[in-house]
Amino acid sequence: MTELVHLAVAEGVATITLDSPHNKNALSQQLTGELLAHLESAGADEAVRVIVVRSALDVFCSGADLSEATSVGMGVGAQRMVDVQRAIVANPKPVVARVAGPVRAGGIGIVAAADISVAAESTTYALTEVRLGLAAATISLTVIPRLTDRAAALTFLTGNTFDGTEAARLGLVTQAVPDDDLDTAVAGIVSSLLKGAPQGLRETKKLLTRELLADIDARGTDLAELSASLFGSPAAQEAMLAFLSRKKK
Repeated sequence: MTELVHLAVAEGVATITLDSPHNKNALSQQLTGELLAHLESAGADEAVRVIVVRSALDVFCSGADLSEATSVGMGVGAQRMVDVQRAIVANPKPVVARVAGPVRAGGIGIVAAADISVAAESTTYALTEVRLGLAAATISLTVIPRLTDRAAALTFLTGNTFDGTEAARLGLVTQAVPDDDLDTAVAGIVSSLLKGAPQGLRETKKLLTRELLADIDARGTDLAELSASLFGSPAAQEAMLAFLSRKKK
């Protein structure tokens, strides 16, 4: 089986790279399983002080794997999305998301869960669940706390696309930079984080994420069940099959 998520460690930085070209880094059970394993490994590695999550492709993440959702259901997939967000939020190391290319639906949960997200201005985002008879249930755990109430209503209810500059204005990402400056901006953030003592970084992150982590633990299972039930509903199944059929044409 081809690995879909890679882990490389060098000079105190663990780089976790999403690399599933056949479905544009969709959140399949294999991809989320490997992502969870690498997050755990990096978090436990004493040589690692900072974690960077990025994509090897020209898309960051296309959201849920709809082919999987229409064939085997989302019972596991929805809980995995909660688990991925929790693994990022609860990780003892600061997690930086390097965001390039389109980000859709569930992928936005990864961006929101990261402690710091640096995006190219050309990135695009859309919470498209509403258009498929779904709701952004599991990722609401991390996305809603990043946004104002008005911004959450606008993005969740319309499903409209917005760019990196707007994502920064709304609070979804930490910073949006010109595309050519993305790697330099990420390297600058990582360099600053590496100046922090491991204990200082760990304990400071606990202070910052305490309420968010408590909310994930309190509501994560219920929201995963809601998400799975919506994915399994006749209305959503019909909408997803229609969407997949349009993509094949």
